Amino acid sequence: MSRSFGLIVVGDEILSGKRIDKHMPKAIQLLAERGLELGWAEYVGDVPARITAALARAFASGDVVFSTGGIGATPDDHTRQCAAAALGVPLGLHPEAEALIRERMQDTAREQGTVYEPDRPDNIHRLNMGVFPLGAKIIRNPYNKIPGFSVGDVHFVPGFPVMAWPMIESVLDERYADLFARGRVAERSVIVYGAMEATLTPLMEAIEQAHPGIKVFSLPSVDHAEHGRHIELGVKGDADRIGPAYSQLLAGLHAFEARLGPEMVR
Repeated sequence: MSRSFGLIVVGDEILSGKRIDKHMPKAIQLLAERGLELGWAEYVGDVPARITAALARAFASGDVVFSTGGIGATPDDHTRQCAAAALGVPLGLHPEAEALIRERMQDTAREQGTVYEPDRPDNIHRLNMGVFPLGAKIIRNPYNKIPGFSVGDVHFVPGFPVMAWPMIESVLDERYADLFARGRVAERSVIVYGAMEATLTPLMEAIEQAHPGIKVFSLPSVDHAEHGRHIELGVKGDADRIGPAYSQLLAGLHAFEARLGPEMVR
């Protein structure tokens, strides 16, 4: 697959530490469940120029990108406007989004035992949550009906995990099932004690050269609770092709007389 999957997390609260980002771990999980990987991630505060620049890069990348946060209608929500600016298109009230937001307002009025007043100023203001770049398609929100939106392969969801995560899942399953690689991607690795990465680098390079499409990875640790100072060395890629690459890896380690620990398969 030539395209990557990317994630943009918008919000000052993440950069200030007031909130801990939960979106990246969840995105990694949702993609992994489908045999996919997160290729990149970017954090950006509530600064319109920075958001616009990040979204311009996303639109130009050709990647499948999920953007979380900033699509509400308060003064610190800029993502909808920045998406339009990055695309060079105007904003407009999406008719289907308007219908869903009005439906949500009617539901809320019934729950509160009040009368829905469509022309009340606060209800009119809520319709701003359905003002999207022209040409956008909605992403349905199963939590409260207030939709997100997509423009091409860039998808915008709220910052609330309870809303964002099922919306991301639905986009993946409805639009990108042909890219799923369940059972086709595998990973095998081994714990190596007492070795230096610089010493192992020629072996890693030789494996990648001999097995195109297979990635070799090295994860050093200096204070692991169980293994202490070690390197986790492994290969990942097509499940049918990593066997020979892993065999070459083990043979190379034995040639170094490396002290090996547990092997892992993922």
